[in-house]
Amino acid sequence: MKVLVAVKRVVDYNVNVRVKSDQTGIETANVKMSMNPFDEIAVEEGVRLKESGAVSELVAISIGAQTCQETLRTALAMGADRGILVKTDLAIDSELQPLAVAKILKAVVEKESPGMVIMGKQAIDDDSNQAGQMLAALLNWPQGTFASKLELADGKAQVTREIDGGLETVSLGVPAVVTTDLRLNEPRYASLPNIMKAKRKPIDILTPDELGVDVTPRLKTLKVTEPPKRQAGVIVGSVAELVEKLRNEAKVI
Repeated sequence: MKVLVAVKRVVDYNVNVRVKSDQTGIETANVKMSMNPFDEIAVEEGVRLKESGAVSELVAISIGAQTCQETLRTALAMGADRGILVKTDLAIDSELQPLAVAKILKAVVEKESPGMVIMGKQAIDDDSNQAGQMLAALLNWPQGTFASKLELADGKAQVTREIDGGLETVSLGVPAVVTTDLRLNEPRYASLPNIMKAKRKPIDILTPDELGVDVTPRLKTLKVTEPPKRQAGVIVGSVAELVEKLRNEAKVI
């Protein structure tokens, strides 16, 4: 079975994000970028399925500028067999919106015919948590979101999902869409030999026009601002004073 895994290039999670002076978005110039952490988990799961023999080919796909090839090379170094870059100049954190991403992935799925699509449950730049669900709807495929465990057996995918009340296990017919949560696995570090091998692995470059997809933004970002600074705390002298402040000032009790 072939598996398609989606990866996104985002501002590294260790970076202190700064808003642009004109409030049109966040500053990305000269900022360290990396693979979205949830997508790292998706790649790791795909590699583990391949190592177990359940998957024959793992294809990584990214959507964005030419620099997204760096993210694809990381996925290839982790164990993906080849990459696909759908090249667009739209800003991937604001202008390239989840519906457009889902439509592009749908077109690539129809071209590649994978048995499963694995992707992070959300990206840490926009936190939309929409693309996976939209892709499943467009493809009319079953979906297992927020996966903390994934097993393939007898033509079915057993997905343990993290929900508010605990855990839920669903059985999905394949092909299916699975989105990954933090507890699914611990992504590996790419070894130096695998990084060198990744440089020779093929990356196909496509465009939304070639796939027949309209990526025009449906939503417009009016303004981006930093959250207000947190006010200093107050030291209280007694439990009674704490209760009084919670009741009369904070109004939470």
